[in-house]
Amino acid sequence: MKAKAVLCRAWNQPVSVEEVEVDAPRPDQVLVRVEAVGVCHSDLSALKGILPLPPPSVLGHEACGTVVAVGENVTECAVGDRVIPCWIPTCGACVFCTAGRSVLCDDFVKSFFGPKDGSRCVRDSQGRELNVFSGVGAMAEYTILHRDSVVVIDRDVPPEKAALVGCAVLTGVGAARTRARVRAGSACVVFGAGGVGLSVIQGCRLAGAARVVAVDLADDKLELARRLGATHSVNPTRDGDPAAAVKAHCGGLGADYAFEAVGSSETILQAYQSLRKGGTAVVIGVAKLDATVTLPIGTLWVEEKGLLGSVYGSGNPKRDIPELIALYRSGRLLLDELVSETYSIDDAPRAFADLERGRVGRGVIVMPGAAGG
Repeated sequence: MKAKAVLCRAWNQPVSVEEVEVDAPRPDQVLVRVEAVGVCHSDLSALKGILPLPPPSVLGHEACGTVVAVGENVTECAVGDRVIPCWIPTCGACVFCTAGRSVLCDDFVKSFFGPKDGSRCVRDSQGRELNVFSGVGAMAEYTILHRDSVVVIDRDVPPEKAALVGCAVLTGVGAARTRARVRAGSACVVFGAGGVGLSVIQGCRLAGAARVVAVDLADDKLELARRLGATHSVNPTRDGDPAAAVKAHCGGLGADYAFEAVGSSETILQAYQSLRKGGTAVVIGVAKLDATVTLPIGTLWVEEKGLLGSVYGSGNPKRDIPELIALYRSGRLLLDELVSETYSIDDAPRAFADLERGRVGRGVIVMPGAAGG
C-alpha cells in the first residue's frame, strides 16, 4: 500500500515528505490508517540524533488512527476500531512486566528501530527498507503495529485530541500522579511548558496540588500553563534565577516536587535547586545519552532530596490510556487547549520548525479524511 510519510533522511536536516510502501499485516500485526499524529519533541530529538535512531527512518509515535486490517492471531482489536499506539510494547512476562513496571519492559529496546517482531514493514520509493521510530512510525498515512502496541478507545473522541494521550499526556500526567505521587496540598514546579510539561501541570492539578509553578522562556506558553492549572509562572529571562523565583512562590522553602521536561543539564540542576528539604525532582526530558549533570552532594544526605527518572508516565499504558480518555470525556482533563496548531502532512517541515522555535504547546498533523466520530 502506498502512503505519504515524514522521513528523517539525515540527522540535523529538515524532514522530507515522501511516498512509501507499507506492507500488509503479517501474523500478530495490525494495519492502522493514521488520522492524527502529534509532533513531539522526541521526534525532533530523533531528527537531531539525540535519540540514536539511524536514518532513513519514519518519524512519529504519538498518534490515533483506525484499524483497517489485522493479521492472524490478532484478538486485541478489530477492523473499524479506533486505536492509540503504545510506543513501549510489553511482553507481559519479564521481571518488569510482572512487577507492574511494564514501561521498563526490555521489548522497548528491542523494538526501537522497528516493529516488535523485528520485521521491516515500510520501504521507500526505491524499495529500500526504512526504520520506524519506536516501532510505531506513525507520521504516515498508514502504519503497521504489533498487536501488543494498540489500545482501543471510544470512537467519539476526536483523533487530533486523542493522539496526545499516546505520549505527551500519558507521560506528563503519569509523571505527576504515578512516579512522583504528588500529594494533595503540595507545591510543584514544572520546567518546560511544551506538550509534556503542560500535561505534568494537569497531572499536578488532578492530584490536588495547591501551588503549581510553570517555568518557561515563552510568555504565551506560560499563559497556556495557567489555563491548564498553573497557579504561578516564571520566565527566567525576566524574573532571573528560576530556583530563587520558585522558592519565593512557595513560601521561601521551595517545591515539594520539581519536574524537568526539557532535557537539559542546566534545567535539571535548577529543578533540583528549586526543591525544599525532602523534595523530589523527576526528570522527563530527553537528553543526549552521554549528557551529565553535576549536583551538590555535600548537603544531599542532610536535605534528603530525591532525583528520579520517568518514562512514559511510569505506569501501564494499556490501563492508563483508557483512564485518561475517560478524564477527558468528563471534562477534568483538558486536551483541546493543548493543541496549538494543526498541520497537513505536507506541512511537516513547518511543524518541526515551529516546534524547534518553541512556538507551539503541541502541534498535530491531521491526515486527510480524519473525522471525530
